[in-house]
Amino acid sequence: MEELYQTYLTFSLDKENFALNVEHVEKILEYQEVTEVPKAPEYMLGVFNLRGEVIPLVDTRIKFGMEKAEITSSTCILVINITSEDEEIKLGALVDNVNEVVKYNDADVMKLPTVGKQSKTEFLNGVLKINDDFVLLLNADKIFSVDEIVELRAENFELE
Repeated sequence: MEELYQTYLTFSLDKENFALNVEHVEKILEYQEVTEVPKAPEYMLGVFNLRGEVIPLVDTRIKFGMEKAEITSSTCILVINITSEDEEIKLGALVDNVNEVVKYNDADVMKLPTVGKQSKTEFLNGVLKINDDFVLLLNADKIFSVDEIVELRAENFELE
């Protein structure tokens, strides 16, 4: 039987480690100032310009129910592509720091334990154990609900 390997970019939010399939990651950028958008959801910090394209920036910590991030020298923006209802959407995800790229066999991914309602874990694909740490595997396409994606669409943020 052929082994299937996936490549993940690992990053940290607070003391937690996460991983995103590299297929979704377009760029890793240093933190840059953003233009705030009035009446935007709390997790949306604003928009920034990426080669003429207006990209919404999400504070991933707020999105995941953590304390707001403090910007440090290791703070990065992951420019990720997600697909919702056959539409490609590009957004920036603010993370505390990027750790490394890892390659794992699909068989190494452990399923999440079922505890109560699954609503908080629908955007997780499972858990990897790297050394002695657990890394939560994110499903990029499910991090945002359809309603949230409608709010994040770039055409909502045309800058004059």
